[in-house]
Amino acid sequence: MSIVTVQLGQCGNQIGHEVFNAICSDVHGTHGLCSKKENKSYHDACKERFFSEEKSGVPVARAVLVDMEPKVISQALSIAARSGYWKYDDRSHFCQKQGSGNNWANGYSVHGPKHKDIIMNLVQKEAEKCDRLSGFFTIMSMAGGTGSGLGAFVTQCLKDAFPASFILNHVIWPYGTGEVIVQNYNSVLTLSHLYHSSDALLVHENDVIHKICAQLMNIKQISFRDVNQVIAHQLGSVFQPIYTAEGALHYSRSPLGDLMETLVPHPEFKMLGLRNIPQMPESSLAYSSFSWPGLIKHLRQMLIANATMEEGIDWQVRPPRPGSSIPSKHSTSKLLHFNTSIANLVILRGKDMHSADLGSFQDPALYTSWLTPQDAFNLWKTPRAFNKYEKSAALVSNSQFLLKPLDNLVGKAWNMFASKAYIHQYTKFGIEEEDFLDSFTTLEQVISSYTTL
Repeated sequence: MSIVTVQLGQCGNQIGHEVFNAICSDVHGTHGLCSKKENKSYHDACKERFFSEEKSGVPVARAVLVDMEPKVISQALSIAARSGYWKYDDRSHFCQKQGSGNNWANGYSVHGPKHKDIIMNLVQKEAEKCDRLSGFFTIMSMAGGTGSGLGAFVTQCLKDAFPASFILNHVIWPYGTGEVIVQNYNSVLTLSHLYHSSDALLVHENDVIHKICAQLMNIKQISFRDVNQVIAHQLGSVFQPIYTAEGALHYSRSPLGDLMETLVPHPEFKMLGLRNIPQMPESSLAYSSFSWPGLIKHLRQMLIANATMEEGIDWQVRPPRPGSSIPSKHSTSKLLHFNTSIANLVILRGKDMHSADLGSFQDPALYTSWLTPQDAFNLWKTPRAFNKYEKSAALVSNSQFLLKPLDNLVGKAWNMFASKAYIHQYTKFGIEEEDFLDSFTTLEQVISSYTTL
């Protein structure tokens, strides 16, 4: 089944382009460890999922590109076409000459309704090219105006027009230091609206990815492209073809459906985080070797200690034990840092993955009490390596990982709202104080639900 990617705003279009690049580079890489038959079935499954075929033989991305300014889209179209490996459909994009001015209300209430028919027509045409549609993968930022405001509007339109298809929103959490003065407002409005219309939100935090670029990739002058390539690599490690059952003979046919079934058992809990190891500069790969026990041990501790990369993990954090005696003050602080999960999915790619023991992820102490570990944990795997990594592991987790950033964000937005700062910029486009209050209520409920796990 196929996924239609909807790239929204500058951030969404730049990341979307890097995602298709990462997928193509993986497919065209050499994988001597796998049989020709294995490589062909992987290649075919990837193509069906992300590309349609043109007479020229160059795969065409199943994507719709939307921005209110033309520059980023025209760059993406030309760079992809020049690669020779893949390209965008020249007719599957929509842009205007004037942006949304970092104003969520402008994107949601003005540009959205005004351009709805054209955008949804492009999406409909892309969906009709799929023999079988798994759903939509939207990529957007929360901080600006077009990606966030128009993105939230388009997501609602997708839900209305394709009620039987899955929608996974990939959202970029803004830098904590601030990119835009009103980013907290934009983020609160985006998240609350997506929570009503999306099946799940897959979140990447800019601060975290920046840290990975600096500390793991050893990049001195970090550009947006560096950040986007790390995000694209992590997304590719999840979305490339995979066997979802032990002894399966065919790659998963419904990638978004399988993800939702595995990770979103309840509509109140839709926040997904992604961790990926190892990550290092390509120049270091030749001198590195990895074992499955080592990768899995690190990945599990990253989960329970809510660490975002394998460096600097707090190894003192332990799962709470049922019936244990009253903890000391020191151990209480460690328990407070424990990250409780609803559901976890581990994806292994590379040689000898059948020898990997994932028993440590089936510990009931990792999960909320209303799901058994058998229901809460899933393992997907393939012997085919991903993007030059002989062995790699990804973890997609529905857990408390976003509680602190979300609480901070809502708190900052509420303080601004309480002093009526910048509200007039939203009301002039039809977003009233009542809309803000509804959004705060929605997110306070999300925070409360995850806190009580």
